[in-house]
Amino acid sequence: MPGLTRRRTVGAMVAAGIVSRTARADMGALEDAANREGTLTWYIAQMSSEVAELMARRFTARYPGVKVVAIRTTGQVAHERLQQELKNNAPQCDVFSSTDIAHYPALRKRGALAHYVPMNVGELAPAFRGLGDDGYYYPTSASLQMMIYQKDKVAGADIPRRFTDMLDPKWKGRIATGHPAFSGYFGQLALVLRRQYGWDFFEKLAKNNPRIGRSGGDPLTMLNAGECLIGTSAMSIALQSADHGNPIGVVFPEDGSLLCVGPSAILAAAPHPAAARLFQEWLLGPDYSQACVDNFMMPVRSDAPALKGGKTLTETPIWTMTTAEIAKGIPEVIEQWRDTFGS
Repeated sequence: MPGLTRRRTVGAMVAAGIVSRTARADMGALEDAANREGTLTWYIAQMSSEVAELMARRFTARYPGVKVVAIRTTGQVAHERLQQELKNNAPQCDVFSSTDIAHYPALRKRGALAHYVPMNVGELAPAFRGLGDDGYYYPTSASLQMMIYQKDKVAGADIPRRFTDMLDPKWKGRIATGHPAFSGYFGQLALVLRRQYGWDFFEKLAKNNPRIGRSGGDPLTMLNAGECLIGTSAMSIALQSADHGNPIGVVFPEDGSLLCVGPSAILAAAPHPAAARLFQEWLLGPDYSQACVDNFMMPVRSDAPALKGGKTLTETPIWTMTTAEIAKGIPEVIEQWRDTFGS
């Protein structure tokens, strides 16, 4: 339903005598409509499959009439799947939560995103205000892209302190990374490292024969298995893995950690538009914010509690990029990556 805003949705309900003109009644009417739909499909790349399923259950615990089907893939794979659905006029996705903010302007340009202004949008922390497109997509999670090491095998002076430490020949064959063609977050990290150090950084890295996964979470798997000793990772999944007892050490590099924002949007042709809007409200609400903290993910609300084991945006050097930089640079980086690494 292109152009279906919260006001129009609730306005129609008001005209039908369903609700009065109050925020509480608005949400009640929206919940009633979502209950009638009974389900929604969420394409999610911002967290592990385990956490995505947990989030889906948490939403249903809050709204028992609505089941969430969480389909977790990497950001680029989720986007390709969505593009195919749009091409075939057969949308399955209701809410799209990617790790690549550059996906969203193009989706809006083609009219694929619904216009909806959530009631909770005013609670975004200052660092995240203006990072979406008001009425179309909003940041619902964030992560710092930084470094990890295998604590059982790396200690003391050998612990890397900067991204450039990955270029030391002593790590040959023992470095783990994601792939920019699959992981939106890792693609942005590759892009900012190119900006900081030039492509020469990656040509030198290639000489160290890194183990290249797909998802930004693959380096954790390789380090946990002892196959690699150092790598790149998102802060959230690294802290979660360490909390589970895995031998993962977290490094906030002295040269900088990249702040990546994960937006969410409702599809204009969402099969379950009311449930999608209710879910978007929840993604910007306090319950989801607390769920992020409980699972070591960086929340975006101003009233969110501190993240255990993490660092705030004022406690460590931070790199940022604009949406325009990401949109232009990611395709370039993918092509350069494949030329350099052969995959």
